[in-house]
Amino acid sequence: LASSGVLAADMESVWLLRPAQGAAGAVVRVVADPAGEPLLRPRTLRHVRAALRTLPQLTEALAAWGGAVRPRRVLLAAPRSFCAGVVRAIEVVDRALDQRGAPVYVRRQIVHNSHVVRRLEARGAVFVDELADVPSGATVVFSAHGVAPDVRAEARRRGLDVIDATCPLVAKVHAEARRFADDGDTVILIGHRDHEEAIGTMGERPDSTRLVQDAAEAARVEVPDPGRVRYLVQTTLAADEVDGIVDVLHARFPQLQAPPSDDICYATTNRQLALREVSRDAELVLVVGSENSSNSRRLVETAQRLGLPAHLLDDVGDLDLGWLADVTTVGLTAGASAPQELVDEIVTAIGGLGPVAVTEARLVDENIHFAVPKEVRSS
Repeated sequence: LASSGVLAADMESVWLLRPAQGAAGAVVRVVADPAGEPLLRPRTLRHVRAALRTLPQLTEALAAWGGAVRPRRVLLAAPRSFCAGVVRAIEVVDRALDQRGAPVYVRRQIVHNSHVVRRLEARGAVFVDELADVPSGATVVFSAHGVAPDVRAEARRRGLDVIDATCPLVAKVHAEARRFADDGDTVILIGHRDHEEAIGTMGERPDSTRLVQDAAEAARVEVPDPGRVRYLVQTTLAADEVDGIVDVLHARFPQLQAPPSDDICYATTNRQLALREVSRDAELVLVVGSENSSNSRRLVETAQRLGLPAHLLDDVGDLDLGWLADVTTVGLTAGASAPQELVDEIVTAIGGLGPVAVTEARLVDENIHFAVPKEVRSS
């Protein structure tokens, strides 16, 4: 074997594993006598001593692995992963790159997922924080989260080639904010202050709009006329979270009016309901999504409110073996901006820890499709 280029031959591991009799087991080998060198020499003894010092350092990792190894069920929540608005936004950037060539500038992340952003960057998309970073006359895509009117005005002043990838459901909330404020109502937007969607919606009619993030802020918010109040909702929030805030607002403003139709995105609602379904039998919930994804974080919070340990993973590299110790049933889902292949990788990784039975709990089929803007439609 040495003459063929092999550096080490493992002739003991199978024999050492034989007493496990089919149970999970591991053998860690540290090679002290590499091929091509004499076995009986002083350096070999030094290698053996180094090996004896190295092996105990692996105890903690092996214990974590051993605690995680077992047969499991993985309950996949469905729907999960991309929604129609995310598919549309990504397609807008891909088409812009195909038709106009690189670079194509994108204001902020097109959707809140690091893997999607990296893939588009590799194709030539350039993500910027503000329009000041976009050269005059260049193509710029507005993200799925929408922008305030002053951003659109700046783009016009600078002669930028604008392609608007705002999700149609977010655009609906913007339109409602304009209409209600122009009718003389105070608009209370339930949302997160630092989220791009809330910033864009607030920018429509800032003097007539108040932002509340939670029940405590709802109890303090002031309006000029308590009889002329409407509320709107950031599309990526959790329904039960919003209900509690609305209850507080109703108590303070009995004539509070709701939006004509639910502002929370159908995909957000469907993913939360599907997660509730799998959570009935799960001992642990894993949610695939990036840290800055609001709807992904709401999924984690939904599971936690149900009393389950839940964790957000950007990808399989974030999977902690300690989470899986003594767990036999895992609920798994993904936020609306997370690619399905990331879910598949996690299922594969869990399968490396023992036999896995995968079951999908499908709540509803999503057949919604949003057309891309005319600027990138094929001629």
